[in-house]
Amino acid sequence: MNLSVQFGTLMMMLLSGIGMGVAFDSYRVVSNRLHIGRLWIPILDLLYWLAATLIVFRVLMANNDGEVRIYIFLGLLIGIGFYFWLFSSTVIAFVVWLIETIRKLLRFLVRCFELLVIKPLLMLYKLVRVLLGFALAISLFIVKLTGQLLRPFWLLLAWMLRPVVRPLWRVLEPYWKRIDIIGRFTRIKTSCIALWKRWFGED
Repeated sequence: MNLSVQFGTLMMMLLSGIGMGVAFDSYRVVSNRLHIGRLWIPILDLLYWLAATLIVFRVLMANNDGEVRIYIFLGLLIGIGFYFWLFSSTVIAFVVWLIETIRKLLRFLVRCFELLVIKPLLMLYKLVRVLLGFALAISLFIVKLTGQLLRPFWLLLAWMLRPVVRPLWRVLEPYWKRIDIIGRFTRIKTSCIALWKRWFGED
């Protein structure tokens, strides 16, 4: 292995050490901000060191075919020490700022979603509810008014059909009582009134 390859490998180990320091500080800040439980910390530490080892080995494979020399560990230690000496506080401050910025952005997006989607849908629902109640009230009024206007005709028709209806009623009365149509109609009417009060009445 010539001197240029060794020097290039040493520089890559320095950069790898700095990268390990950046990843370690970022992981530490994120875990503190997300309040990760203590039971998960050893597992995450193990995953961090496995990932760092694999990345360093991949860098070695790309630079000197994976040959391990003493200057490789020296380069890693110098890179890590150089990072913690000069850049650690800056990186931590940047990661904290980035996390807070992402949080504020998410809150802003949630607020925009509430204002632009949720609240208009709620207003539309209330408007439709009021319109349906108004339309149903008008319909009931029209039906009632129509019934009052047609009442004389119904009375006249009932008077004209009385000679036919009375004998027919005597025949159908037992069956009418047996199926209890009036009771069923009363229960349906009660259910409709309760549903009306729940949808359009006061709480």
